[in-house]
Amino acid sequence: MKRHGSVIGIRDDKIEKYKQLHAAVWPDVLKRIKACNIQNYSIYLRKMPDGRYYLFSYFEYTGGDFATDMAKMSADPATKKWWAECVPCLQPLNESAAGELWAKMEEVFHQH
Repeated sequence: MKRHGSVIGIRDDKIEKYKQLHAAVWPDVLKRIKACNIQNYSIYLRKMPDGRYYLFSYFEYTGGDFATDMAKMSADPATKKWWAECVPCLQPLNESAAGELWAKMEEVFHQH
């Protein structure tokens, strides 16, 4: 199992929409997440000292081929529709890698 953490900005005027979407995630999207070996997935919202809001995500990947599972997720029609609703709410960081929506975070501590 590998833990993943990431961060992204969220547009102030889209926070409530994003919360509403995630209060009732579509069942097909939840099934795809599980089918792609992701578990214990959480997203947190926080206003930071710079005055902006950020989302922090955490999940555990239990599969053997992350790239293949993420390709399956990206190709899933329900997930594509879900992302079409969610992505306009997001504001990627300037420091994100090319093609990276959520910026990966380095794990510096974990207690078993």
